Amino acid sequence: MQALRDATLPKARWTHKGHVAATAGLMLLHPGLPPEDALPGLIRRLNDSHGVPNNDMRGYHHTITLFFVAALRAALAADDASLPPHARVNAVLAGPLGAGKRIMASYWSEAVLFSVAARRGWVAPDLAPIPYPIGG
Repeated sequence: MQALRDATLPKARWTHKGHVAATAGLMLLHPGLPPEDALPGLIRRLNDSHGVPNNDMRGYHHTITLFFVAALRAALAADDASLPPHARVNAVLAGPLGAGKRIMASYWSEAVLFSVAARRGWVAPDLAPIPYPIGG
């Protein structure tokens, strides 16, 4: 999580699981910092450090970020809060949220999810409502 904040996380570790682990760590270790506010800048900065453009085709994706923040918030609220943060993050990674973005296919068509509008801002699902509230 610190490597995300410092924009020093190696590109090879900036995978889906890396995104989920960093976000969960941010949420657990900095509960007063809303991830919806912090992540866009952190992700864009890390992408910039890797030479990945943040544009209409690549880089930061707002709808995906907000979905996973909401899903992580629900998962962490339902887990064993007595466990240390690293164990809670590992438990999340072992579940459906760690498996990849396929979970989003139940809620969004590919055309809507990968639209420019969804990359730039929040776009509601077009297939089914998500079971998590969006936002803090």
